[in-house]
Amino acid sequence: MKQLDKQSIKKLEMLLWSIALPGFGHLLIGKYIKGFIFIFLEILINVMANFNQVIVLSFHGNIQEAIEQTDYQWLMFYPCLYFFAIWDAYKEAGGGTRPFAYLPLAFSAYFVTVGLIFSPSFTIYGISPGPMWLPMIFLPIGLGVGSIIRTIILNSQDET
Repeated sequence: MKQLDKQSIKKLEMLLWSIALPGFGHLLIGKYIKGFIFIFLEILINVMANFNQVIVLSFHGNIQEAIEQTDYQWLMFYPCLYFFAIWDAYKEAGGGTRPFAYLPLAFSAYFVTVGLIFSPSFTIYGISPGPMWLPMIFLPIGLGVGSIIRTIILNSQDET
């Protein structure tokens, strides 16, 4: 098995801490202003959208109550903030240097937002995933579409 170098370990660490809470990765690499701004925005949006309550209700299977508790006007900001903070921390740690490397995360933000938009009315075999699970279902679709578009762009550049 290939051993990871220190730079790869650092990029992975930033990525994972940013997934845990936007801004944490920035704090680890000394980007305190960015880190605190991301943390502040994450907490603001989380509180205003009532997102922690939505998460708890969703885990308990109370999807209709989660839908009713969600402030969609605030939660709509969350996916873009979340994925941008992840991308930015990864980039600050030296990652994302390949052309169009940002596309999978950017499209993830788009697709998670679309999943959130449709979450109050979307059902799968009569079951509503709700405002937490449906956006998560849309995440791999966004990653896939972003990766495909990146590949198409890179392949079209190779041909010219």
